[in-house]
Amino acid sequence: MLIVKNLTLEPLFRHVNFSVNKGEIVTLMGPSGSGKSTLFAWMVGALPTDFKACGELWLNNRQCDALPVEKREIGILFQDALLFDHFSVGQNLLLALPEHIKGPARRDQVEHALKSAGLNGFYASDPATLSGGERARVSLLRALLAQPHALLLDEPFSRLDKALRVSFREWVFAQVRELNIPVVLVTHDEDDIPAQGRVLQLSMWQ
Repeated sequence: MLIVKNLTLEPLFRHVNFSVNKGEIVTLMGPSGSGKSTLFAWMVGALPTDFKACGELWLNNRQCDALPVEKREIGILFQDALLFDHFSVGQNLLLALPEHIKGPARRDQVEHALKSAGLNGFYASDPATLSGGERARVSLLRALLAQPHALLLDEPFSRLDKALRVSFREWVFAQVRELNIPVVLVTHDEDDIPAQGRVLQLSMWQ
């Protein structure tokens, strides 16, 4: 379970409390500038120094708010794919794998992930040659291969055209539910909200 406990993030909001169960996707909505991305920055441990935070972050019964980024085990997916274009698709994904995966198993895991995403044969591809949908899938695979214990989705569908957005959204939701990890989704589009999913309005904390 992911828990945000009594978080005050000056000067944006005060006394934020919510929890997300394993396998649940909670949607966070609010107007531009209300602090959604800043909340995510605090959760992953990358809060800009011009903000002041006070509160607790818990993941699977472990307090994380004082841990460095790499120790929190929280993945994040942005609206931009942010791939390293001087690396191949496969090399981008290899960077995400935990260090305990050694030798040929590393490439095997990457190849398997690409196949699961309909990208079989893309290991050696140049990211610059990918379509927007392909880049989005590679970006999500990179986040998932890191084996996060929770995942934050920061408007990951907003730059896709309508038809692709629907199919990619369904694929993302299926992938994260299979992992059975807590997920927080930020979006401005009500169509992105999972069926029967909980929605939190950031305005209720301001």
